[in-house]
Parts: sequence; C-alpha cells; structure tokens
Amino acid sequence: MTQLRTVQVLGGGSAGSSAHVRSLAAGLVARGVRVTVCAPAELDHDYDFLGTGAHFAPVPRRGDPVAVAALRAQCADADVVHAHGLHAAVRAGVARAPYRTPLVVTWHTRPHAEGARRHLLRLMERRAVREAAVVLATSSELVDRARRRGARDARLGPVTIPAPRIGADAQGGKARAELGAMDRPLLTAVGALEPHRGYDTLLDASRLWLSHDPVPLVAVAGEGRLRAALQRRIDAEGLPVRLLGRREDAASLLAAADIALLPSRWEARATLAQEALRLGVPLVATAVGGVPELVGHAAELVPYGDAAALAAAVTGLLAEPERRAALSAAGRAQAGTWPTEDETIAQVLSVYDELCVRGTRP
Repeated sequence: MTQLRTVQVLGGGSAGSSAHVRSLAAGLVARGVRVTVCAPAELDHDYDFLGTGAHFAPVPRRGDPVAVAALRAQCADADVVHAHGLHAAVRAGVARAPYRTPLVVTWHTRPHAEGARRHLLRLMERRAVREAAVVLATSSELVDRARRRGARDARLGPVTIPAPRIGADAQGGKARAELGAMDRPLLTAVGALEPHRGYDTLLDASRLWLSHDPVPLVAVAGEGRLRAALQRRIDAEGLPVRLLGRREDAASLLAAADIALLPSRWEARATLAQEALRLGVPLVATAVGGVPELVGHAAELVPYGDAAALAAAVTGLLAEPERRAALSAAGRAQAGTWPTEDETIAQVLSVYDELCVRGTRP
C-alpha cells in the first residue's frame, strides 16, 4: 500500500488552528502518513512543524499567482489537501483544482467583518465550503452555518488543542509578582486586541471594579490594532488594566489568575476557555457561539456586551471562594469529556481514508 500523503494549509494561523495543525501533523506522522505543512514562514518558527517530522513549505498568506503557484506545487502529488480556516480554504481550493485532489476544510471559527466586507466574507464562505469534500466544523453552530452556505458534507469535528505547558512556579506567584498582583485579585484575558474580542466591554466592567477592595488587576495578553485606543481609555479613566502585548508565557499568566475572562462577541472552541478549564481556573465568558457547548455548566456565562453582568459575575466569584473552588473542579471534569488529541487525529485520519476509498480523485 502506498504511503498516504496529506498537505496541511494554514493562512494567518490563529493560536488554536496552528496548535491543532502541529498536533495533527505529529499524530499523522506517527501513524505513517507523509505530511507537508504549508504556512507563512514565521509560523514554523513559532510552532516548529518540522519538529513533528513533517515537511514544511513556506507559503505566504497572500492569494496572488506566485503564492498560489507555490501552494499548487505542494499539492501536485497529495492524496488529500486539508485547509484550516477560511482564507486557507479558498487558496487551497484554487491550488488543488488542476489535480482534483479531495479537499478537507476545518472551520475553526467564524471570521468577523463589518460593512461591505460582510458580503465578500459570505461569498468566500460559500466558495470554501462548496469546494470541500468534507467540512469539519468545531462547533454545532458552525456545522449549521457550513450547511447553509452549501457544504456537501459538514460534520462536527471538535478540535482539542494540546494541554498548555507552564512552569512549575506558575501558580506559585512569579507571574503575580511581576504584575504587582500579590495582594489583589488577578483577572486574566488572552486574545488579539480586535473589535470582536469585547475588550471595550471589559474596560467598562473594570471601571465598576474600582469600588472593590482590593481592586482587581486585569491583565490582557495579546496584541492588535485596538491597542492604542484601549490604552488611551485605560490612562484617561485610570482603569486597573494592563495590556501586556503578546506573551510567550500566556498559559502561565492564566494559571496564576484568580479568574479567566472571555468577553468575546463570538467564539467556537476558544483556546482560552479550553486552557482555563484544564488548569482549573474559574472562567467568566460570554454565552455566544460554541462557548456554552464547550464549557457546559463549568463556567459563569454572561450576555455579550453587558458590562454590568460581567462585573457582577466576577465580583460574586471573588466574594465566594467556595464557588470558585466548585468551578475549578467542574472545569477540570468538563475538560475530561472533550476528545483527546488521539481521538481528534483518529477522526481526521478516518475522513482521509474515507475519501481515498471513495475515489474522489480519479
């Protein structure tokens, strides 16, 4: 039997999708599959795809003829092309078309766009899912969305990211000492500083925490285009919030927190939610997208955009250590119900085998 060869295509590569591709590449290689990862060069530096035993081909996120030609060359002898994310799916659909190679798309999250770009985004979604032989969506809501956009075969494909690696002293106080939060509650959020992340609401809530004694410190790990505007608000209003920028030790910062915060407008299987529950850090999150499906009863859920509800949920948890302890235990138990990395890889491999047996490629 010839060795199965798959090409994994990443675009910009969110933390969740990049970590998943690394996990998937390692698992497939261990099972005898030949894997090539096509992604922007900087992602291999961050995620070391070569270290999994996969081949790595640097392909920029652009959709110009040069980038598509580079991707097409990698798809020439692939048995299955697997794209992760909307932009990657559109480019992979074009690149593999001459060879009629089966395309699998993992839809990790719902892209966000405003104004005229919303129509363009919908067209891209339709094109991506209609090109795919199988769409693996990470939440039930995304499965329904893929079907509405015309997917021939859309299935729930929950992605379990690898457990976070944190230092032995993460909960011992090093991160808290660095932030000046030894004698005050530490609230941690992690994610790009973009409009859909809900940080304006988080700042509104932080103003309400100024009356709390001691005042909690909100630490936000992430970078993005809203940083300057958010910092201006923090400075002007004297808010107890620190924007830390991109941090390599985000998992350690999360582990050191009293409460994790996820105020987003929409999420599927949010990396922060997965890491918080695994670490036993109480989570307050918005009841949006795939979050309720992911966390069950193991987190405090509030409406999106409701600063008063967010502030009250946090204040209530800070006042009741027993509730925090119960959420910590419930979070670890909920995380134990998620598919393991091995189960995630096995599901993907079964889809590849199905497509090869089906004879999608002549």
